Amino acid sequence: MSHANARLTVHGRAELIRRVVDLGRPVAHVVVELNVSRATGYKWLARWRREGPAGLADRSSRAHRLPGKTSPALEAAVLTLRAERKLGPARIGPLVGLAPSTVHAILRRYGLHRLAWLDRPTGQLIRRYERDRPGELVHVDVKKLGRIPEGGGWKSRGRSIGKTAKQKKAKIGFDYVHSMVDDHSRLAYSEILPDEKGATCAEFLLRAAAAFASRGINRIEEVITDNHMSYKLSHDFRDAIAALDARHLFIQPHCPWQNGKVERFNRTLAIEWAYREPFTSNDSRAAALAPWLEHYNTRRRHSALGGHPPVSRLPT
Repeated sequence: MSHANARLTVHGRAELIRRVVDLGRPVAHVVVELNVSRATGYKWLARWRREGPAGLADRSSRAHRLPGKTSPALEAAVLTLRAERKLGPARIGPLVGLAPSTVHAILRRYGLHRLAWLDRPTGQLIRRYERDRPGELVHVDVKKLGRIPEGGGWKSRGRSIGKTAKQKKAKIGFDYVHSMVDDHSRLAYSEILPDEKGATCAEFLLRAAAAFASRGINRIEEVITDNHMSYKLSHDFRDAIAALDARHLFIQPHCPWQNGKVERFNRTLAIEWAYREPFTSNDSRAAALAPWLEHYNTRRRHSALGGHPPVSRLPT
């Protein structure tokens, strides 16, 4: 494939050489026929004479020297200010004598151009870490959703419902959406369950592991959860971990990003399934979960996977 701005392809350059060298025609006439300048014609002729046919191949247009390139010391100063003081390009620029656009380019080069990707206390980059293979680590969590009354809630019937004292005191209850997400492939499995007790979480974990096995992930090595008592204190959940021959990891207190794969999945789950339309009943919303999950795993483009769905990273 030729350079995007090249006036001649590799074949066009070879044709120029054929007409000039083999046919003995003047360069000035040939370049007019090929719609390029004399300088371009003489350039390729000289390169062919020096290097032969290999000289007609495409080359990188990057400069051999970059005298205006930011020095390593200035780059280090930019990265230090970003990590220690969490400053943006507009504030870092005057401190180091660089244009904000240059600072932004440096931060982008090192993947630090979004403050949301930094751990605020430590300044460490926490975005998009991932394990090397499917099943090496799975993330588990529960998303709590209010149940939908028959006929629909206020999103489908308006805020006029629930105005009476009796309606306001009516207890609709909650659905507990348990989810497990593979760290490497982002494969997800979810179930709507009545609670988040230890026994319920344990049974879900075993069913999720079986669902992963049906997709080719036969071994789960580590399971990471938050510090909820259903995970931390439950003997049932501990037994389920042992049955999988896995190791149980806990996030540090108040550090939900360490369970970030499933936390981000919960957000996608809410936007694209739970709240995507005003469901008129709880059953209709529940029935829409499995089809959406199949779409998520097999067809939905995932930005962290280069635009491919999770199944693209599963064993074949």
